[in-house]
Amino acid sequence: AVLSLRRHHLNVSLFSASRTTLRAYSTSSSSVPIESSANQNVRTGRSGSATSPPVEHDTAQKIDVNPPKGTRDFPPEDMRLRNWLFHHFREVSQQFGFEEVDFPVLESEALYIRKAGEEIRDQLYCFEDRGNRRVALRPELTPSLARLVIQKGKSVSLPLKWFAIGQCWRYERMTRGRRREHYQWNMDIIGVPDVTGEAELISSIITFFKRIGFTASDVGFKVSSRKVLQEVLRCYSVPENMFGRVCIIIDKIGKIPMDDIRKDLLSADMSEVAIEDLLQVLSLKSLAKLEGWLLQHLLH
Repeated sequence: AVLSLRRHHLNVSLFSASRTTLRAYSTSSSSVPIESSANQNVRTGRSGSATSPPVEHDTAQKIDVNPPKGTRDFPPEDMRLRNWLFHHFREVSQQFGFEEVDFPVLESEALYIRKAGEEIRDQLYCFEDRGNRRVALRPELTPSLARLVIQKGKSVSLPLKWFAIGQCWRYERMTRGRRREHYQWNMDIIGVPDVTGEAELISSIITFFKRIGFTASDVGFKVSSRKVLQEVLRCYSVPENMFGRVCIIIDKIGKIPMDDIRKDLLSADMSEVAIEDLLQVLSLKSLAKLEGWLLQHLLH
């Protein structure tokens, strides 16, 4: 019953704009020697079993002192800025009546596959633990929210207003300003049947940007609608069972080259004409233009 309720959602994701490297360990080399142990377990990479058989090492093994690719350190000067930002996240959330929650960094792999399909597996840092359970580092916070709401069941008072600030990981192609580790600020409202939930979330994010000194000339808002997207796809007879896949593909816009977006949409049973019209709709910047496009195509 909980899942059938209307959910209003806002998230702000923070990605590192550049890779920060500290070289205080050595003035002559970017690596340092460490002593190895004959009984040391070797962990696998992004996906695999939890441990591997012991491997023979040299008595002195060099390691890279940089953090893993796509992640970053937070030395004091960066930590001060992060704490300042998180402080405003919390202040604004509480100002609008949201309560803070948190979730495990490690969740069942199936939780994410159920939401996003098998395609998400390639973006997960996942492995099998010692209890033969498939687990993954969380790539986002929303599935954990849904799991917790279901777990608490009728003990949750509606409307529910929760917020969370969490570290997430995705094994994706890295681009400028987008890495494989990020922090996400989520605000969720469940149990409000009309658009007042969306209005409150938009108001809260505007309040946040004003607090940190941003104005309308610095920030723009993109408002998405599943109903509009469904109508566009219906105009071109795209099968309903492909809707979820199309949503996943267009969510990658801005993250991967547009040629790859077009190829993925072609594989989702969309014609070239439908793809170009869909991309045109997604680029519209006013409700008046969107209304005009829908009227023109729905009437035909």
